[in-house]
Amino acid sequence: MVGREVDARKRYAKATIVLVITLVFAFAASKLIRSSYEVEPIVKGPSVTRVEKLSRYHSGIIGTPGDTDVYFLDSGKPGGTVLMLGGIHATEVAGMLTSVLFIENAQVNQGRLIIIPHSNNSAFATQPAEDAFVPVFHIETDWGERWFRLGDRLTNPVLQWPDPDAYAHYPSGQILSGSEVRNLNRAFPGRPDGLYTEQVAYAITQLILEEDCDLVIDMHEASAMYPVVNVMVSHSNAMDIAGMAAMTMDFEEGVYIGVEASPEGLRGLTHREIGDHTQAKVILMETANPIMDYVRGKATEELVVTGKDEFLVMAAERGMVTVPYDEKGAPIEERVGRHSSGVQQILSMMSMMYPDSTIQVEGVPKHADLKEHGLGHFLKNPSDFPQEAL
Repeated sequence: MVGREVDARKRYAKATIVLVITLVFAFAASKLIRSSYEVEPIVKGPSVTRVEKLSRYHSGIIGTPGDTDVYFLDSGKPGGTVLMLGGIHATEVAGMLTSVLFIENAQVNQGRLIIIPHSNNSAFATQPAEDAFVPVFHIETDWGERWFRLGDRLTNPVLQWPDPDAYAHYPSGQILSGSEVRNLNRAFPGRPDGLYTEQVAYAITQLILEEDCDLVIDMHEASAMYPVVNVMVSHSNAMDIAGMAAMTMDFEEGVYIGVEASPEGLRGLTHREIGDHTQAKVILMETANPIMDYVRGKATEELVVTGKDEFLVMAAERGMVTVPYDEKGAPIEERVGRHSSGVQQILSMMSMMYPDSTIQVEGVPKHADLKEHGLGHFLKNPSDFPQEAL
């Protein structure tokens, strides 16, 4: 009898331990899920005149996790309209961070900027399981830490599943691998009755048409081992702007960036389809992000921010890396600095070459400023701007 009671107590104790562990993991999992869907706060800077939802341009995405904020920075003076796209791939955080940098700091004195920091917003709510990415990372600032999400390259499968064996791009009919069906940068120009990713692309295309955008700048990152990196990829309609911007960036700032033409045979990308299907000129920019390399070590917050990886250094020593890379890594200041300087040089060249599309912007740090002071120095504290932070 006593033995049975002892056994029962042991079973009860084990069951209690299992229950407690299960509850702890469930709480942690629910917190992780909530944090993935919570959008990082962004402070509305001096030129932000309004914030709209992307679904304004296509009702098919209303109320979905893919609907996202569109920031309008309007000088009120006639000039050009430029759309900046960040976060088309949620793994490529420099584009999203550059968008935030402009939203919070830019003073637009002529023309207007339209900025989408989380272009594929649903992708920020998931991570590629095979890469073991962290869901959030932090940037040290002058006042504390600022958090941001790190997502997946592809649309959240919760919204679009399963992937087909092959994907036929619309309207070209070009056949791509099945997973590319959730790649927003293979879905342009999109279609209103298509798959979810195509509908997001369609909404962005409609925004470009309805807002009469003169130029679209799409900001990406790529593996340091990828051949198309530290480069501007331009539609033929913007090669003059890209070429002059790259030369000026190199001459004035000492920051080299290559220029390549958008391939006519590769369909679905912003720099091809937006240029073909709208009035806008299009330029895409790439920086090097070591977290996207398969030879790298653990995908930690530190790797996201510092870009330092010992295995990638070994690869660079063997000539396997296509950009300069050593123990200094590829820090976030380098990557955001390239995008920030690139955008500002592009705007300057467009204004010079196409006076009717002039857009004058000041107050945004360039490559040298970010390298000297750090990215966090230029990020606002949302707690100081309770009415402006979203």
